[in-house]
Amino acid sequence: MPTTGTGGQPLRSFTARAAIRNNVPVDVGPASLGARWVHVGPPVRAGIVVMPHGATEPSYHEVTLGETFPVGEETWRFADLDMASANEWRVRVRRADEDEVTEPPTGHLWERARLRPYGQLDETQLQSVEVALGHPLPPDYRDWLRRNNGALPEVEHHVPGAPFSLLPERPLFGVHPQYPLFDLVHAQRVHRDPWLSPAWLVIANPVGGLLVISAQPSSSNVYFVHELDLLGPPGPPASAARERKLRAVAWSMGEFIGRLTPRELDDQPPVPMLPPGTFTDSRNYENGQP
Repeated sequence: MPTTGTGGQPLRSFTARAAIRNNVPVDVGPASLGARWVHVGPPVRAGIVVMPHGATEPSYHEVTLGETFPVGEETWRFADLDMASANEWRVRVRRADEDEVTEPPTGHLWERARLRPYGQLDETQLQSVEVALGHPLPPDYRDWLRRNNGALPEVEHHVPGAPFSLLPERPLFGVHPQYPLFDLVHAQRVHRDPWLSPAWLVIANPVGGLLVISAQPSSSNVYFVHELDLLGPPGPPASAARERKLRAVAWSMGEFIGRLTPRELDDQPPVPMLPPGTFTDSRNYENGQP
């Protein structure tokens, strides 16, 4: 039974357009609309859930870009898709009225990261790394390392809006003691210890700074520290000052890989040369003062 308004008439939507963020339903009047998944294809597709207000059961529709689906007594169209990453996107829908003006989609489709994992690690290898580091690996990163042993970007990659680039010669670190430049344990001595405390683990040395994660099992965030913060004297006070400037770029390794995007010449978002709050004077690090 369709949702009805005053006088028993079918309830009409109060808007003709809606943008559905991933995992965030949008109310259009007779129902709320959600999007379970998207696929860049070709063809571009989406899984849309229609949740009527009332006792009516939700309905699920797999639609190709441009196709329509029912919302109560109305017909709606999957009009566009705009993706910032594999885990951050908006499905754009519009009501298919009789006077509907068809507009070509203008959204941006995310391109999957082009990474080559180095292989897999067994439990003995993981435990050997943990012994060398002096602490267990965080669970989320440990699982990713077990399945990939680091990864080589085939081309330059970035996270849109973040001022760093991963290059083929600057990959995500793995267990490569025979090649120290790509080795996780070696990276801590070279890239972490001069600047940060052992509470952090450097997982890559991209152009522009360092990518790090917390060594604590309770955190799975991936952080970035700008190269302009990597200066000043060593020691706990200065390290603590730098660590207060860490910038989160993803809440897990999975989300980080999902946000990594091959860089194209026409897809370079503007980023500040000097991020707000960045240290530019080595004297600012003395005694840990920001």
